Amino acid sequence: MTPPPGEETQGDSLEPDFAAWSFWEIASEDARADQQRRLADLRARGYLLGDRAMVSRLAAVHPERLYLGDRSYIAAHAHVSGDVSIGDDCSVNVGAVVRGNVSTGRAVRIGSYAALLGFNHGFESIDTEMFTQPLTADGIVVGDDVWIGGHAIVLDGVTIGSHAVVGAGAVVTRDVPAWAVVVGNPARVVRDRRGAEDVLALGLQAFAGRARADSRGILARAWDGEAYRDHAAAAPTVRARCDAIEIATLLADASLLADRDHGGELKRLQDAVLGLVPEFGEDVQAPPPGELPDQTSSYHVLSVGYALDLLQESFPHPVAAIVGLDADGLGQALARLPLADDGWSAGALIDAVGTAITWSARAGAPEASPVAPPTDGLLEVVLGFVTSRRNPETGLVARGPTLRDAVNGTYRALRGTTAQWDERRADPLLATTVADYEAGLDWSTANACDALDVVWLLWWARGDECLRNRSRSVARTVIDLTLAAWQPEGGLPFEPGGPATLQGTEMWLATLWYAADLMNIADALGYRPAGVHRPGPALRWSQPDRRWRAT
Repeated sequence: MTPPPGEETQGDSLEPDFAAWSFWEIASEDARADQQRRLADLRARGYLLGDRAMVSRLAAVHPERLYLGDRSYIAAHAHVSGDVSIGDDCSVNVGAVVRGNVSTGRAVRIGSYAALLGFNHGFESIDTEMFTQPLTADGIVVGDDVWIGGHAIVLDGVTIGSHAVVGAGAVVTRDVPAWAVVVGNPARVVRDRRGAEDVLALGLQAFAGRARADSRGILARAWDGEAYRDHAAAAPTVRARCDAIEIATLLADASLLADRDHGGELKRLQDAVLGLVPEFGEDVQAPPPGELPDQTSSYHVLSVGYALDLLQESFPHPVAAIVGLDADGLGQALARLPLADDGWSAGALIDAVGTAITWSARAGAPEASPVAPPTDGLLEVVLGFVTSRRNPETGLVARGPTLRDAVNGTYRALRGTTAQWDERRADPLLATTVADYEAGLDWSTANACDALDVVWLLWWARGDECLRNRSRSVARTVIDLTLAAWQPEGGLPFEPGGPATLQGTEMWLATLWYAADLMNIADALGYRPAGVHRPGPALRWSQPDRRWRAT
């Protein structure tokens, strides 16, 4: 039988105390008036209670101090004592216990029969009964937007980060990170509410901050009065100086480089006739007629050229040892490269050829120079050579005694040509080959070259969703390895177990960016490679005027 209006059964009259979240909507006028008197009595005792707060008469509330925010409530059978501060839009549900020093942010839900115990009994003395020993109270701090499930227990000294979830029945004995979900006794983190990629992005952000903070000391220790050395036992090298410039550009600021004329000193190293840069203390070596330069001079085309580019300078002379060849001569020199037997070395030389052409095009070779403009055949010769060497069964450009040689040679050949002169393109065949190669790679012994070769090629060639998923798996492996390998005093080692070096640091930082970009979280790093390992093209074909333009 339905009771007359204004009259309720005993069960209905208790509902607002037990379903306190809806008290002001469902309680009768008499109950609302009584609640106002209840709040007035509590305020008279010195407690601070917000607008539309609610404290059930069936709750035991007798703290020393109490702050209860707007629209927050304490439901029936709850027990609140001690020094308690509860923010806006919070709930202390039926039977919950909040005792001791406890502070919460806003929008916190404390489930039924949960207990937040912000104090503890001393028990150090074995000659004194515990109930007479002194209390301690480190306190409990709960962030914003936290859900503490029913029957959970939070012990003194714990901080629960914002947006966390404490599972029903959990016993929380140590701090809970923000966004974490914890369960069990003792409670443990089982997942992060934001998802794995959000957590990884935060890890990348923290890593980049740590690397920036360490970079000044790392570069200062590497400087040897006249040049950079890569580690204590090594002699200063041209590459070490260039790696330092790249690291400073990535992680630090230009002030690290302002006290030295890096650009002028690097430009003075270039031979005016051949355009090559030898190692410190060595003479430049002219290659045999019709041949390409040696490996050291060839790599300096990249490292010195890009270091100057980062300093907003450029080579004072064309790299005549390469761009001084005519189209036929360059084609013959490329054809003699050991691409089938030593893909690693051949790919490195192709990289240098493509980069030398890039510097010539970006500088705009002077009219009086004997250097042939790159659009007069050189660039097209290199593109044609690389394209014609692509294996239709694997997508690889290089060969070699091992698949590792072929992968590295392919990376170098594409990086210095197609990647510098065009946008990234999908090549599912190449991506599949590289992913299969990676599956057999022993990452415990993989060095910076191994990692960069694989990650860059997957970044360059990734295609359909299946390949993207494989690429992301590889990327996660590389990210984890890089973050774990950082050494505050030195940076990153080139190979596992080795000393941290400028070369290793620069290469792994670039590889880390590519790995993060494969997972669409590279922005978290706050840097983007701009030197040797830059991800964008250095030249782009302009269709209207049919010429290559610098980017």
